[in-house]
Amino acid sequence: MTTELIETSPKRRDKLIIMAEIIDIAKKGTSKTNIMFKANLSFAQLNQYLFFLSNSGMLKKSSNNEKVIFQSTPKGLEFMERQQQVLDLLSDDSSEYPSCVKISTLAFKTSQNRKPFMCSIRKVPRF
Repeated sequence: MTTELIETSPKRRDKLIIMAEIIDIAKKGTSKTNIMFKANLSFAQLNQYLFFLSNSGMLKKSSNNEKVIFQSTPKGLEFMERQQQVLDLLSDDSSEYPSCVKISTLAFKTSQNRKPFMCSIRKVPRF
């Protein structure tokens, strides 16, 4: 399953979203530079994410003809799938809290012929 993020507001991306994007980009194996440009990250940000994802076993690093390649692992692909399941749950319940303060709105579309859906991340007011 490929998850593609479409920003519908000028808000910043969540760290989990960025990690899923990196894992998705690295499915077939790719260079650090390619990940940096496709995920729209600075070199410093990229290094932090690659360090974390590699140490947590979601990406593996290998050399191919003196070129360093990063590739998603089964654990990384499972992370993407579970994140998509959580977003699916959130999209089903987004109309239940109309009085909540909206923080950001994200739209995702997947390559499994599923419809794009809106996911609103909301802050519930305290009573």
